[in-house]
Amino acid sequence: MRLAPLLLLTLCGAVQAADSVIDLDAAGRLYEQHCQSCHGVNRLGGAGPALLPESLSRLKPDEARKVIREGRPASQMAAFGDRLSAVQIDGLVSYLYQPAAAPPTWSDADIRASHRILNDVARLPSTPQHGADPLNLFVVVEAGNHHLRVLDGDRFEELANFQSHFALHGGPKFSPDGRFVYFASRDGWISVYDLHNLSMIAEVRAGLNTRNLAVSNDGRWVLVGNYLPGNLVLLDARDLSLVKHIPAVGQDGTPSRVSAVYTAPPRDSFVVALKDVKEAWELSYAGEPDFQPRRIEAVDFLDDFSFTPDYRYLLATSRKALGGQVIDLDTGATVTDIPLPGMPHLGSGIYWKRDGKWVFATPNVSKGLISVLDLETWKLIKEIPTEGPGFFMRSQENSPYAWTDVFFGPNNDVVHLIDKQTLDVAHTLRPMPGKNAAHVEFTHDGRYALLSVWDTEGALIIYDANTLEEIKRIPMNKPSGKYNVGNKIEFAEGTSH
Repeated sequence: MRLAPLLLLTLCGAVQAADSVIDLDAAGRLYEQHCQSCHGVNRLGGAGPALLPESLSRLKPDEARKVIREGRPASQMAAFGDRLSAVQIDGLVSYLYQPAAAPPTWSDADIRASHRILNDVARLPSTPQHGADPLNLFVVVEAGNHHLRVLDGDRFEELANFQSHFALHGGPKFSPDGRFVYFASRDGWISVYDLHNLSMIAEVRAGLNTRNLAVSNDGRWVLVGNYLPGNLVLLDARDLSLVKHIPAVGQDGTPSRVSAVYTAPPRDSFVVALKDVKEAWELSYAGEPDFQPRRIEAVDFLDDFSFTPDYRYLLATSRKALGGQVIDLDTGATVTDIPLPGMPHLGSGIYWKRDGKWVFATPNVSKGLISVLDLETWKLIKEIPTEGPGFFMRSQENSPYAWTDVFFGPNNDVVHLIDKQTLDVAHTLRPMPGKNAAHVEFTHDGRYALLSVWDTEGALIIYDANTLEEIKRIPMNKPSGKYNVGNKIEFAEGTSH
C-alpha cells in the first residue's frame, strides 16, 4: 500500500496545525498546473531551470518560497502570491525538494536534442570588435539576477550585460587564446560566448546536475563533470556538439558522481576527481586521443583538488586524512597525507614564492584560519588566524598580499590581506559593513583588485592593489565572482584553476 505522506511544515519554530498542510499528491498537481510549462515534465527543466533537489542545493526553502510568492526580477519567473495560498506554496516547496520517484536520466539523444547553434563563428570577425584589451577583460557572474557582465579592465566600464542560465557553477573557463568563454549552470546547461564579438555562440544541456567544466589547453575539447547522471561529457569546443559520454564508474563497478574536473596544461590532460569512488582519473588529450581514463588509486574519497605549480602533484581534500592527500600524477602514488584541522578548501588554495620557495595556502570552511604549506616538504609552515571560516583566496604575482574572505559566520563582511612574506595579516577591510564580502580577482597587470559584495544590493569594488585606495564602486545584484581573461588563460600565480 502506498502512503501519501503529510509533510508537517515548520513556521517560526512551531508545527502548523493539521488543517494547514498539503500532501505531496496535491502539491504535484499544483506543479503540473502552474510550473510544468516552464520547468518541464518531471521537473527536468525547460524555459526555466530544473527543479530537482540536486539542482536546488544552493537555494534554501525559505528563498524558494519567496521566489514563488514574489517572482524573480529581470526574469520570466512570475509571482504566484496572488494565486496560491501560503499553505499551497509551502506544499509546493516541499514537493520540489523531494527526490524524483524514479531517478531521472539524460541520454546522448537528450543532449543532442538540446544543442543549439546561436551564431555562426565562421561569419564573425576573428579580431576584437570592442576596442578594449582582450587580455584585461573581466567576466562577472551576477548571481542575484542570473546575468553575466563583461567589463573593460582598464576603464572598468561595461561592454555587455546578458542573461545566463540558472545558477552558474564552477567558474567560467576560457579558450587558450582568450576569445571564447564557457559557462556551466547547476542544471547542466553549457554555453560558449565569443568575447571578441560579444555574442553567444552555442549551448547544450550536458546533464541534469553539473559540477564544473574544463577546457583543453589546445582549445579543442570541453569536458563536463556531472553529479546527475554521474558521468563525464566530452564536447567539441567549437560548437559544443557531443563527442561522447564517459560513465563515472570505479574499477570495481561502483557508480560515482564527479567531484571536479580541471585541465593540466603541461600534461596535455584532464584530471578528474570522483566523489563516491577512491580514484582520480587522468584523460590525455594529446594527439588524437581516445579519452580512456588512466585510473589512479587514492587512499580516500576526493572532494576537490588543486595542483602544484609544475602540475606534477595533486593536493586533494581527503575526509580520512582530516585535511588532504598528495598524489604524484607521474607515478600514481599517494605521497603523503596533509593533516590539516577543520575542512580545508584546497580547490580555492593558491601558491606563491616566499624566500625563493613555493608555498601553498588554503582557506578553511569550518575554522577561522589559513594553512600555509611548504611545497617541497609538505610540512605546515604556519596557521594564520582569521575572523572566521573562509571560502576564497586570491593573489597575483605583482601583489604583496594574498586576499582572503571570511565567508561564513557573523564577520563575513571582513576581508583579510595577508603579507605573502611575513605570513601575517597586514590589513583588514570591511567594504560594506553588514554585507558579505568575498572573491577577489586582479587586473592582468596586478595593479587593481576587484572585490565582490554578495548582496542583492551589493557591488563590485575596485581597489588600488598596493595603496588599497577605493577607485570605483559598481552597484550589482550579488556579483558572486569575476574572472580576468589574461590571468585565467596564463594560469597565473595566485588564481585558482
